[in-house]
Amino acid sequence: MLRELGVDYYRFSIAWTRILPTGRSHNINEKGVQYYNNLIDELLKYNIQPMVTLYHFDLPQKLQDLGGWTNPLIVGWFEDYARVVFEKFADRVKYWVTVNQPSSCVMAYGEGVIAPGVVFNGVGEYLCIKNMLLAHAAAYRLYEKEYKKKYKGSVGIALELNWSDPINNKTANVEATDRYKQFTLDLYLHPIWSKQGDFPSLVKEVIAKKSREQGFKRSRLPVLSSEEKQMLKGSADFIGINHYTTNLVKPSKAQYIVPSFNDDVGVELSYRKDWMQAKSPWLRSAPYGLYKLCLYINKHYDYPKVFITEHGWSTSQALWDNSRVENLRGYLKALLFAIEDGTEVIGYTAWSLMDNVEWNAGVSERFGLYEVDFDSKEKTRTARLSALVYKRIIEKRIVESDWTPTNLDINISNKEGRVEL
Repeated sequence: MLRELGVDYYRFSIAWTRILPTGRSHNINEKGVQYYNNLIDELLKYNIQPMVTLYHFDLPQKLQDLGGWTNPLIVGWFEDYARVVFEKFADRVKYWVTVNQPSSCVMAYGEGVIAPGVVFNGVGEYLCIKNMLLAHAAAYRLYEKEYKKKYKGSVGIALELNWSDPINNKTANVEATDRYKQFTLDLYLHPIWSKQGDFPSLVKEVIAKKSREQGFKRSRLPVLSSEEKQMLKGSADFIGINHYTTNLVKPSKAQYIVPSFNDDVGVELSYRKDWMQAKSPWLRSAPYGLYKLCLYINKHYDYPKVFITEHGWSTSQALWDNSRVENLRGYLKALLFAIEDGTEVIGYTAWSLMDNVEWNAGVSERFGLYEVDFDSKEKTRTARLSALVYKRIIEKRIVESDWTPTNLDINISNKEGRVEL
């Protein structure tokens, strides 16, 4: 499939569980190592650069039994795991993502709606976020100290960064939108890319105030020590942007669980009626949001290098996925405008290559450029319209508004690996 598309690189994730099934660095699963060696070597054989994510929600159960991402010892455990992976693959992998979407902590350790399903609202998510960011920084510093000079690779982190605008320009809505951005963007960006370091001041103030009102003796947001702030500052060569949609924001009148992340933020989200809707109920197409996000990052964090590590669209089962094509073209055009205005974009990654089991939605929401027949023994993959359009964009290096193939036949081009990152 990758060769048919003609891609220059492929982002995939290494499962911590496949390399270190028990989480212990002395207990390496050599069959797992060989699996990834085979994949990396095969990619490079066809001039496809591997981009490896160290953690994409695969945590060894033994470590979860000890508290998982709420246990501060996980920072050391993750560094040990990263060392094993760097030792095995850094000679061939030049692009690394440490962790994918620390924002998943809210659903995993606060609301408990995704694995590991820990319900610890208002506390668990913040412990998880702090430890995940520190684990990222530990892995970055390890690579920086022991591998960067030799292998000259780049290490970043992938963040879920969607855009938000006030539902209208009333002061209360503008303030609510700023608060929402601080909790969903700057909570993760500020410790690494700001000159000051640390969590954003507004986030610290809001959680501390609410914590006092709720009877807590100290803030539910854990403190970053001066050493931790220093370790985090500048601990990335690029921002990995996972961007999907835009929300409209106003203050919420709803009563959320107290304490909780949602109660701390205190907003209500909506969408414009004319924004195209995907199969996923939360996903709308608003390409301008990616452009505005890039400008926001440039303004507040001094034009860092960015890599679009995820962007995609969900549909039902269908090969002629015109809505995905429209969404893809719209967002790539928005990205081109961002580049014109100074954003330094290293690359773009479509989510996803093929249909997958998508969280609690299972296989009802399809994100793939290739459709997967989950009922077939072979899990047959078939190229959708979007796969051919994506292939065309890669070949031509332009975004055409109206090109359509006469059929959905796709083949490996004669010229592979034209462009390296």
